[in-house]
Order: sequence, then structure tokens, then C-alpha cells
Amino acid sequence: MQVFALPKTLAVSAALLISSSYVIAQPKLLTEKELKQVETVRQTAMNSNLGYEILESLTTEVGPRMAGTPQDTLAVNWAVDKFKELGFDKVWKEPVTYDTWVRGVETAEVIAPYPQQLHITALGGSVSTPDGGITAPLIHFAHLDDLKKADPSMVKGKIVFISYRMERTKNGAGYGKAVAARSTGAVEAAKKGAVGVIIRSIGTDTHRLPHTGIMRYQDGIIQIPAAALSNPDADQLVRIFSRNKPVSIKFELGAKPAGEFTSHNVIGEITGSQSPEEVVIMGGHLDSWDLGTGAVDDGAGVALTMAAAKLIKDSGVKPKRTIRVILWANEEQGLKGARAYAEAHKHELAQHIIGAESDFGAGRVYEFHSLVTEKDMPFIDQMEAMFAPIGIKRGHNKAGPGPDLIPLYGLGMSVFRLAQDGSDYFDLHHTADDTLDKVDPKALAQNVAAYSVYSLMMAQYNGDLARPKQDKK
Repeated sequence: MQVFALPKTLAVSAALLISSSYVIAQPKLLTEKELKQVETVRQTAMNSNLGYEILESLTTEVGPRMAGTPQDTLAVNWAVDKFKELGFDKVWKEPVTYDTWVRGVETAEVIAPYPQQLHITALGGSVSTPDGGITAPLIHFAHLDDLKKADPSMVKGKIVFISYRMERTKNGAGYGKAVAARSTGAVEAAKKGAVGVIIRSIGTDTHRLPHTGIMRYQDGIIQIPAAALSNPDADQLVRIFSRNKPVSIKFELGAKPAGEFTSHNVIGEITGSQSPEEVVIMGGHLDSWDLGTGAVDDGAGVALTMAAAKLIKDSGVKPKRTIRVILWANEEQGLKGARAYAEAHKHELAQHIIGAESDFGAGRVYEFHSLVTEKDMPFIDQMEAMFAPIGIKRGHNKAGPGPDLIPLYGLGMSVFRLAQDGSDYFDLHHTADDTLDKVDPKALAQNVAAYSVYSLMMAQYNGDLARPKQDKK
């Protein structure tokens, strides 16, 4: 191949053009002034009680907010009013329609060999027992897999008891190993001819308070009633079985479907000053289960993200992108609000730059995880420096979505993860113990600071924050 030399002036011009194009193509990092603004907002958040005040308002003025109940509507109205009170630039609702369920009576007792009361709660979506309850022999399985392997003749006509104990972990990894007993235990038991199923609660506490949570039936499989037993009562049953005597119990549930209901996702925005059509998302789910007041799951996520955006607005900083706080409807019974939001906004996906959800209680954030390409790594370095003073270390670049971000993540949106210490989260999760007194205001303030850093920096950065190619769905 023949090579031609360019004249010196043209060569220099070409080099400058290439260099200029390269510089233009690179995302601009935050300036010293912008970083100082982040530091100021972060420190204000660390010293603020706003997140706790919002949470106190929600749990006191509304209380438990199970999907489809009158408190669901109260929560939506509370959220609209609170966004407006906090001075958000835009506030609106988006409808979400779904089938509902109610709890009813919940009783259980050992009939033989040692009669005594048990503490249970219906699993979300369970059918009721016949009037007067079910009395039947109890068969014990240590794990769901043991039930799956069992001879149907051993199970037919009995109530199944699954006693698998959830492991306590900082990051909640034990939940995934245990929750299948709750979600599919009734189906697996019914396949074998069982008349009901009772599981050890999916939780790590030793309180005599059972944990509820959603379960699912399967088309073509008979629907049998399903309940969770408090952990001390589950231990008691295991001890009774250790006596090698036949065990029978009686339990009664009044749970049943309650018709269709329309709730709303509630959304508040701090409008961007330069690219208002581009949105940085954060939020939590507005609904809760009915046993406690939903302070930890997920009132904390609602309150701390609202507070983070409010403190940014009050700082006088004008974020370049819009900061959008979404309070999703009915996460607990199947991500109903999340799916409705993704469907309503699927044509705006390119304008949804990144999202982070707080739905793991109110423990301190100890680590952050990103999901960006190599060109954005210098910006992640800047974020690391901003997070370090509040005790948050850098994690990996393989962040996964919070529950309500799963539909948007599935469409290709990038996500960010602020990992909370959940060591005691599953002591409270879906129980009557999920109340405001379990929340440490200082830990909640640190979360507000973390989400203010995340949202402000993402809104100020001019990179597209695309996911790595290998991560694209």
C-alpha cells in the first residue's frame, strides 16, 4: 500500500480535529464548584431530621397501607399533599388497577399430642379454609425440596409443615434461599394431595410474630390455604415432632379475594434546568402489609428519597437533569405499580437515564454498586470520593435493580445500588413489629445523604450512563 504524507499544516489541523472530536465525545466530569455543592447538600442531609419527619407523618397519619384497602387511598392522598407541601416542581398520579385480597380470621392450635395455641398469619393471596377450619394430621418437611421428593401417599389428606430456617446475612442473601417455601409451598403441597400448608416464617427473628408475604397458585392445581407460623412456634412444632408421636393441628383462615381496585403511583419532580426531559429516578413503594405500620418496609424508602430531593431543591442548586421521585403502588403483591409505570413510559426509555430504589429498610448504606461502561468510570471515581465521608465504600460494577425497577431494567435502563446493612431487616419484614420505633433517625439521615449524593451527581453529569453491552437484555 502506498502512503501519502500530508503537508505539515494539514497534519496539525487533522490532529487537532481528531483531538477535539475525542474531547467533545467524552463526558464532562463535575466541576469543583459542582462537587462543592454536592458536599454541602450531603452535609445538610446528615444534619437534617427531614427524612424521619416525613416517615413519622406517613406512619402516624396513614399507618398500614395494604393494597386495595381504604388506607391505600389515604396513602396516595397523603403522598400528593406531602410532595406539594415540600415544594416539588411537579406532582401527579398515574392509575394502577389490580385484584385485591383481604385477611380475615387467623387461628391455629395443636390438637395432638400436646394441645396448645399457635401464632399464624395468612400468606398474601391465600384462599380461606372451610368454615370451622381444617383439622388434619401434620407432616413435617425440613425443606421445600424434601416435599417435592416425597411420595404423594405420605402427604395426601395432611397439612404440610415446612420448617426451613432463614439465614441472617448483611445483604439479605438468605431471603432468596428461603422464600420459595412461601411463594410455591402451597402449589407443591397441593400436587401431593395436601389439604393445607404452614411454613416457618421467612424471617430471622425469635419473636412470636409471624411474617406474611405474597404466595402464588398455579393454574390447574387445586388451591389450598397457606399460612406462616411464628418462628418460636415453628421451633415448638419441630420439638413436638422429635417425640416421634403423630401430630395433628387445626387451623382456620378467613382470607379471600376482594375484587378489583384502582390505586396510583404518585410522582414528584425537581425539574431539570438544562435537560428537563432526561430523568434520574429514585423512590420506594408506597404500599405496605397490614400487620405493622410499614415504617421499615417501605416507609423509610418513601421518606428518605422524598427528603433527598427536597434538600437538593432547598440548596438552591439547579440540577441539569430532572430528579424524579416515584412512590410505586402495590409492590408487595406483585410489582403492580412498577409494571404499570414501565408500560406507561416505555416510549420514553431513552430519557430515563438511571434509577435507584430504597426498599431494604432503614439501616445505614455501607457500599454502592454502579452499572456503567468504561467511559463513565472517572465519574464513578468522583462519586466514590463523595460517598467516602459518610462511610460508603465502592463495590462492583454489576448493580442489579431494586424490585420496582425490575420492569425498567428489563427494558434496558441502567441502575445504581446503594447497599444497606440489612442484618436485622428480616427480624421486622412483613410483621406486626414493622413500626416507627425500629428506625434510627441518624441512620435514616445517612440514607438521605446517600440518595442526595446519588441523585444530584447523576443529574449534573453529562454522560449517558449506558449499561455495559454484555449486560444489555
